[in-house]
Amino acid sequence: MSWWVMPTTADIGIVCFANSSSRLFEEAALGLQHILLSDAAKKSLDSHLRHTSQWSVEATNERDDLTLIRWLEEVLYKCEVERQFLVDCQIRIDGELHAQVSWVDADIIEREIEVKAVTRYALECRAIEPNEIISGEEQVPDFQGPGWFCKVIFDI
Repeated sequence: MSWWVMPTTADIGIVCFANSSSRLFEEAALGLQHILLSDAAKKSLDSHLRHTSQWSVEATNERDDLTLIRWLEEVLYKCEVERQFLVDCQIRIDGELHAQVSWVDADIIEREIEVKAVTRYALECRAIEPNEIISGEEQVPDFQGPGWFCKVIFDI
């Protein structure tokens, strides 16, 4: 696991660390999906029939934070509108974010909370320089670069 739930006053957030930007976006999507799940759904998620698809969003040059928001909004859209609950993904970024996605039918997944939106509040998404240290929040470990880091808050 390379993501942690970040305590906030009224909403919920995640902090993610990874060795590359594409892996960071994968971890952020998995973190988002995990916080939605009930305890029972977390235990049974791997027992459901998986489907595969390719999803993509436009990448914003030199604005990884905006690309991250677009990606997470797409994950929410696929779940809420197209009823595809992401369970795993592999991402490639080359002018567009391309994801090979495994998903299950969202109608059979019991959810604990509903995320209404991905916010820009306190949003961070960037490379971490070698030996740079990102101090962890409460319940989040410190992380030392090189690597990638993001912090995202969701409106619930």
